[in-house]
Amino acid sequence: MAEFDLIVAGGGPAGMMAALLFARAGCKVKVLEKHPDFLHDFRGDTVHPSTMEILDDLGILNRFLERPHTKIRQADLPLAGRTWKIADFSRLRTVAPFIALVPQWEFLDFLREEARAYPGFTMSMNSRIAGFIEEQGRVAGVRLANGRELRARLTIAADGRTSIVRNMLHVKVLAAPMDILWFSIGKQKSAHGELKFAIGGGAIVVLMDRDTYWQCAFVIPKGHAESLVADGISSIRETLREVAPDLDLGDLQNESDLNLLNVSLDRLKRWHLPGLLAIGDAAHSMSPIGGVGISLALQDAVAAANILAGPLSRGENVEPLLARVRRRRMLSTRILQRVQEIIQDWIIWPVLRSDRIERVPLIVRLFDALPALRNIPGRLMGLGVRRERVRSPKASRLS
Repeated sequence: MAEFDLIVAGGGPAGMMAALLFARAGCKVKVLEKHPDFLHDFRGDTVHPSTMEILDDLGILNRFLERPHTKIRQADLPLAGRTWKIADFSRLRTVAPFIALVPQWEFLDFLREEARAYPGFTMSMNSRIAGFIEEQGRVAGVRLANGRELRARLTIAADGRTSIVRNMLHVKVLAAPMDILWFSIGKQKSAHGELKFAIGGGAIVVLMDRDTYWQCAFVIPKGHAESLVADGISSIRETLREVAPDLDLGDLQNESDLNLLNVSLDRLKRWHLPGLLAIGDAAHSMSPIGGVGISLALQDAVAAANILAGPLSRGENVEPLLARVRRRRMLSTRILQRVQEIIQDWIIWPVLRSDRIERVPLIVRLFDALPALRNIPGRLMGLGVRRERVRSPKASRLS
């Protein structure tokens, strides 16, 4: 017999949002997170306007904005000796027309605290999933690495691009010409946060302000990490000095200070099996471009709850409804992945393969010259395509 209505594999943004919404609808929900805590660096830190619309739907946006955050109202790109304006979020018609830069552990902790208000919500950290329980042709729960078995009427795989669900469903792989080396550099505490870019010499560095240190993303050609590390930390430091001469690299002492993100861009052709649904990066792995992967994953969670939470809370069979989640979300996934491919091909790859950018891409020049055009990338990054609003029910009794 099932102990839970829903088991959520993975305590990332999609998993925590799904757990909050299903618990809010009156479901008995168990979240399983493989790490002992949320305190993992080198994760996406952007909370987009579409996500803040969801928080506003739930009546918790103001509480979220009480947490430390930085507001980003436009996106600029330094290239060929000047800064180009490429996206404007301030003109979006939405409750929060900006991107909030927040450490992801803060955002996940916030969602967990909100979910705890509902009696059906529980979460176990340090709980690694070894496999799924399969009974009578359907997934009936999960088997943990410690041998314990947990059963649920529905399991949601929200455990990222390394999810074991990807061994069970066909993955369509798209091109991703880059990888990222993450590292941290100390700095003086600042009154206002920043998001900076440094481009040149065949390299791209993104600097995200974490108050007392920079979280840095060093964008490199796909598959070059091993050779770069083999050349030694001195060679990497020299490359970084060329592209970001003002960056104090004193904290970058050896190769162990670098963390590799193997960038991928892909999607499952099918997102479900009987008793099992994949959402977020488990269903579609996104490039870090624009930070849209997090907002897309959160939109998946809302769509899943809108379609499934009510029937699941009433004890109904949700198997016939699982395919509707993919149908609802696939258009957004395809469009945003195609936009990422265009940015990779037209901007990132030309930068990575050239020591010097002689000609700025036409699309960048157009965005800078015509302010109205900046609304297009601003809307795509900020609100996405076919954004979701909360329509899942809220249980009348919470205790």
